[in-house]
Amino acid sequence: MSYQEKNSTVYLVSYLSIIGYYLFNVIQMLQQGGLVSTRLFTLWAVVILSAILVNIVGSILTNIVLTIVSAIKAKSYQTPRFIADERDKLIELKGVRVAYVMFSVGVLLAMLSFVFGQPPLIMFSLIIFFSIAAEIAGAASQIYLYRKGF
Repeated sequence: MSYQEKNSTVYLVSYLSIIGYYLFNVIQMLQQGGLVSTRLFTLWAVVILSAILVNIVGSILTNIVLTIVSAIKAKSYQTPRFIADERDKLIELKGVRVAYVMFSVGVLLAMLSFVFGQPPLIMFSLIIFFSIAAEIAGAASQIYLYRKGF
């Protein structure tokens, strides 16, 4: 498994856990009578900060642990290669394209929800949701392309 594929897997797992946390809290708020702006703003801040921190820490810890496991298996340490060739860059670009398309569709749907009379909090919640969902789709497409052998 290459460095880029490991990072894509870490991103996918972290974004899936973050979107699960986000959906759990939003659904809980909706069941309790509607979206409360103060709770929702706090939730947005937690989701955005955790997305940044979890991805950074997860990527670093994953690379450290996998390097240690690899050194123990091989009974010797080899410096890991963090080189990205043209194939890696092309796969990354294709993943970014998938993420941008999904995010654009999500923003369109969020704007349409506002046009059809939903409150602005619904629109902004959908934008946050689709930004995380777009990252999930981008990471999943990158993993698929690496596994496919592009």
